[in-house]
Amino acid sequence: MGNIHFATLAIIIANVIISLRGFKDFSFFEKYKFNIGSIKRGEQIRMLSSGFLHADISHLLFNMLTLYFFAGIVIGSIGFVKFLLVYLASLLVGNLLSYFFHKDEYHYSAIGASGAVMGILYSAILFYPEMSLYLFFIPIPIPAWIFGIMYLLYSIYGMKNKVGNIGHDAHFGGALAGYVLTLLFAPGLLNTQLWIVLLLAVPLLLLFVLMKLKKI
Repeated sequence: MGNIHFATLAIIIANVIISLRGFKDFSFFEKYKFNIGSIKRGEQIRMLSSGFLHADISHLLFNMLTLYFFAGIVIGSIGFVKFLLVYLASLLVGNLLSYFFHKDEYHYSAIGASGAVMGILYSAILFYPEMSLYLFFIPIPIPAWIFGIMYLLYSIYGMKNKVGNIGHDAHFGGALAGYVLTLLFAPGLLNTQLWIVLLLAVPLLLLFVLMKLKKI
């Protein structure tokens, strides 16, 4: 992918600086993390700031490495301004979906750039669906479009069954934002990648149906 773009570097630096501050300063961490009760009291800044905080170095490293590997694809396809819009929109939509599912859980909290990064990953998959990815450290490469579908199906399972200490809903919301904005910014994909566009929509539609049926 060549040299890292300044937009990607700026996001990584912001995540590192804010996360490191959060590691050292508990009150700072508590003030800016995603928390339902605090957001309901009017602290909407948490919807954005929580996306730049992380639990520990490994959490931060995983998200930033994933961003580094896929940001260049998105920037090269739609430009850095639209890339930034996809990143920020994915972060916010991910947190909005978390808020929707946990709005009655006043103590529910979350942190991390995973929703934003998932939006960038889903966008990259739309542009290059045949690139090879690895699922959960299984050393077998699979096409990116299969990875995307499997990951979101797992996210639905995780949301429904509350699997692990993971913000499955934020991941899903981020992917949804990345999917929609990418198609808005690059409508030509509907001609060149129509079958991929339709397949990647399957888990998004599945979540909508499950919500309508009150199964999740």
